Amino acid sequence: MPDLTRADWRRCRPPLPLALLTLALLQAQGASAQDAGLDAPITLKRSPQLLETIPKTQRGELPSFVDGDRISGRPDLETVIEGNASLRRGDTVIHADRLEYYQPEDLAKASGNVRVNQAGNVYEGPQLELKLETFEGFFNKARYRFLASGGHGDAERIDFVDSNVSIARQATYTTCRREDYPGWMPAWLLSAATLTTDTEENVGVATDARLSFMGISTPPFPSLSFPLSNDRKSGFLPPTIGMGSVNGIDITVPYYWNIAPNRDATFYPEVMSKRGVNLGSEFRYLEKDYSGDLRLDLMGSDRLVGERYDEKVNTQLQQLANGEIQAKDLDLRRPVSRRWGLWANHHQQFDAKALGLDSLAANVTINRVSDDDYWRDFTRTPSLTQRLLSNDARLDWSKGDWSGLVRALKYQTLQYDLSPILPPYDRLPQITANYNKYDWHGFDFSLNTDYSRFRGDPVQQQQPNGERVFAQASLSRPFLTPGTFVIPKLQLHASSYQFDAPLSNGASSANRTVPTFSLDSGMIFERDASFFGRAFRQTLEPRAFYVYTPYRDQSLLPNYDSAANDFNFATVYTENAFSGNDRISDSNTLTVGVTSRLIDPESGAEAARFGIAQRLRFADQRVTLPGGTPVSDRISDLLLGAQINWTPQWSVDGTVQYNPDDHKSTRTALSARYNPGSYRNISAAYRYQANTTPTSNDGNKSLDVSWQWPVNDLWGDKGKDLGPGRGQGGGRWYAVGRLNYSLQDRKLTDGVLGFEYDGCCWIGRVVLERLTTGQATANTRIMFQIEFVGFASIGSSPMRTLTQNIQRYQPLRQPFPAPSRFTNYD
Repeated sequence: MPDLTRADWRRCRPPLPLALLTLALLQAQGASAQDAGLDAPITLKRSPQLLETIPKTQRGELPSFVDGDRISGRPDLETVIEGNASLRRGDTVIHADRLEYYQPEDLAKASGNVRVNQAGNVYEGPQLELKLETFEGFFNKARYRFLASGGHGDAERIDFVDSNVSIARQATYTTCRREDYPGWMPAWLLSAATLTTDTEENVGVATDARLSFMGISTPPFPSLSFPLSNDRKSGFLPPTIGMGSVNGIDITVPYYWNIAPNRDATFYPEVMSKRGVNLGSEFRYLEKDYSGDLRLDLMGSDRLVGERYDEKVNTQLQQLANGEIQAKDLDLRRPVSRRWGLWANHHQQFDAKALGLDSLAANVTINRVSDDDYWRDFTRTPSLTQRLLSNDARLDWSKGDWSGLVRALKYQTLQYDLSPILPPYDRLPQITANYNKYDWHGFDFSLNTDYSRFRGDPVQQQQPNGERVFAQASLSRPFLTPGTFVIPKLQLHASSYQFDAPLSNGASSANRTVPTFSLDSGMIFERDASFFGRAFRQTLEPRAFYVYTPYRDQSLLPNYDSAANDFNFATVYTENAFSGNDRISDSNTLTVGVTSRLIDPESGAEAARFGIAQRLRFADQRVTLPGGTPVSDRISDLLLGAQINWTPQWSVDGTVQYNPDDHKSTRTALSARYNPGSYRNISAAYRYQANTTPTSNDGNKSLDVSWQWPVNDLWGDKGKDLGPGRGQGGGRWYAVGRLNYSLQDRKLTDGVLGFEYDGCCWIGRVVLERLTTGQATANTRIMFQIEFVGFASIGSSPMRTLTQNIQRYQPLRQPFPAPSRFTNYD
């Protein structure tokens, strides 16, 4: 063992308060899986086949090789090897001072510095008896180390049942390395009366077990199990315990069911002190032609609903007493306290060849919850949009240059009194067919068709439901040279509407046909340049984009799916000022711009990019969205953008929309990132959006900062580069967090603050999270977790919060593929 200093010991020794808090959380017993909490990914496998290094049926046919200083014995009876003795058969190697092998019984007896390497798992001790073919026997006063997890320990005796199963008596287990703890005082240690390990199932089961952390032990557990690798296993997962302003004390004891290599389920009953009990479940499956997942959460009764109802009634009664409302306006309906959420995803591939197609696939997505407040109360909702929950079933197909889909899309909109939103339209159904043909005698042709039946609330939407058939044909002829491009294009938009109720002019149907001509052109110049002593290839790329679309009156047409395009570099060179198909903008515009890039001539990497663009309007844009006003500005805002990646460590990105009439910016987005190495990352962003209508303030300004950084850097301890997912050495603190601050309101809107501590074989995390769920409400919770590396994790996992909020966040530990037995080959 290498010499270690007192400072090395302090690096891996955990703080005592963390030990006390960890043991206080150990109140449940059962099985666990490394990183198998609710937030951790568990990989499903398509094939259930298990690979063995050597099939059991062939073990008896393998030859045996012996070696040593002196060899004696009788042929076909026994062989005695003395001095540096070794016996090898297949993946099993025995080293000892003296080794006796009895061929009729296939029995090996070893004594003196015995070492057994069985497929990378190592056992050491003074005395061994072992039948090589069946791997039956025993080992006295043994030490052992498992290759897959790095876990090790010692035992009074180990009985080998077969090549996979062994039973250690009066045993210990830990993943702490001896070289990290002088005097062999590991941070955590599992002690058990018996410890049964199954390397085929990659699971260990301990009876009458105690877990010690920092010398403080838990009460004995009758039985518990743990993984020997990163593979999945059935059993109870460690409990997660958290605390928040909405749920109160939150305790979850999950149970994981490894049904098959390609199917599993998780059941997670959750007790919330302020609200009640939530029963959650998740089922996943992965087959050759289809895959998916299903999740269901159910609360029989939520006390939070009753508290909100009481507050609402008291507020209404106060308003009634003050004369603010009348008795008829009272809403005394008691909401249902049963809360539930259902989420499902299914993807399936069909045999397209049998139908004469190139591909045919189905996708089904379900997102449904019980009530409008669900998004505020449950932060684990898996939907990307918290308040617009899509329920979507679609069938996609392709055949040569043709493609299309058949779809049914329905939304559940979660309304909030302080911030109401207008629901989007359901499409029941939508049918599309698209044709794309490139380089047909130098021409590019496309045809996009769409039939949609739009359904919504006519009163809320203030327009009738209806159906629309839309078609757009496009023909272009690119003229390309190495340094120039000219692309003229003709487009024809045609739409036909049928309405459930007449429009304001009495019409129950409408038609629209709009042609568009565009001409896109540009040049690319290159030269060799040098800036700040560094050689580059610099480009200059001027571009001009002209669009002409005649005016067609569309003011009476309903708007089902159109919205104004954002003004940025991605949309400034497009024909239509609107997205969707209900509005085709009339245009007589010319967009001019220029881009310059600095390219590294050796790697081809783009070190910097600068761009500027502006749109010139020759006639007013008269087509608007409902309630909009015509656009009469002859010169648009000036769009300025830059992106600088001077070195891999630094990155700066910025976009400014400048109004030449007001001589000020109407929108600014600036961001910077500094990433000098692993686990060192700082990102900052400033955003400004001017108000479109006059108000008391001058716009929306926010500052967003996130970071992950080793605190030890402050006193010169830079750590080690151990590779991704392995940390930077023991005894290191890491600061993590994200702050989103509103400059005009002078308050924190969202925030995450925390610390991580790497104790070599264990990791401690404490994270405080504050999420704004409305204009006047916020949810605050604290998450504490101890991860015993290679064994189990207890507490409330903050990993999902850190990954979603911190750019380029790197976990201190990540699962790795099981090492080959040849990594520990004798």
